[in-house]
Amino acid sequence: MKKQVLMIHGGTTFDSYKDYLSFLKKLKVDLDRYRGEKWANSLGIKLGRGFDVLLLKMPNPMNARYEEWKILFGKIARALRNKVILIGHSLGAIFLAKYLSENRFPKKVRATFLISGPYDDKSLDESLGGFTLPESLKKLRKQGGRIFLYHSKDDKVVPFAHLGKYKKALPGAVVRVFKKRGHFLQSDFPELVKDIKNL
Repeated sequence: MKKQVLMIHGGTTFDSYKDYLSFLKKLKVDLDRYRGEKWANSLGIKLGRGFDVLLLKMPNPMNARYEEWKILFGKIARALRNKVILIGHSLGAIFLAKYLSENRFPKKVRATFLISGPYDDKSLDESLGGFTLPESLKKLRKQGGRIFLYHSKDDKVVPFAHLGKYKKALPGAVVRVFKKRGHFLQSDFPELVKDIKNL
């Protein structure tokens, strides 16, 4: 049977609709973000036939609400198989950390990968809204399987200092530090592919 991988992308969140509209008005468009193939889209091909990769599209990622994501993810979680591999990037990473720290996951998790995840809204350009972590991530440690943390020193979206906070809260996690990967918007992610295959 194929190993199941569920990927949750990032997004942005705001304290109010007014803040969201203000963000849209001030937004500087970077067409490179919309160009080319991203690693998540080719992850299934890179992993090969032994994997079933699901790219979960969360509700309204440009103005995300934790409660909406929680409802959809809860429904998806019940449909997954045991020993699923969970991957969260950016807001998707803090979502997984929060969800698995506050809720009972209905299936056995083989591993959880948190990539460029914010830990709190300190030193961020935006609020995390409802995506705030509880004081303890003990439940995540218990039910998240092997936990992997990926962060790049030159990440301009989520400062590198957030990795240190995750390391402290998740002793025993496998930590992968990169120097020049920014916010991991590249087309290829061989280190992630290798770690997943080696589980």
